[in-house]
Amino acid sequence: MNIHKIADHLNTLADDSETGMNFDCQPISGEVDVLQITVIGREELPIFVSVTDDQILCITYLWGIDEVKPECINTMHESMLEMNIPMPLSSFAKIGDKYVTFGALSISSTFSDIEHELGVLSNNAIEVIDDMSEYLI
Repeated sequence: MNIHKIADHLNTLADDSETGMNFDCQPISGEVDVLQITVIGREELPIFVSVTDDQILCITYLWGIDEVKPECINTMHESMLEMNIPMPLSSFAKIGDKYVTFGALSISSTFSDIEHELGVLSNNAIEVIDDMSEYLI
């Protein structure tokens, strides 16, 4: 599995998507190739996918630390930790000064598994932003 095969599959789904979502995929070349996946209608929350020898990693950037009310940061962290386990197929992390939600799949995952993870991750990102909005500027 590689990002180009994933992109080809998702770009050709159109109305045949199991999630009901339409995807637009753009490969980004670099030290590690990344696939930027935009769920149509949710352009503000692209998903970035990378493939290693061990896993397929899917990440969505949520907000920057500069967007958190300083007096709420500890309470927000506690809320995120409490939400981490019941949130399906996703977890929280911080990359530099950005908060993210992510999911990982086996390298042997099917296209259907990948599409499902992308749909759940996208839905989770929207839910998390709504749930955490009281802590954000």
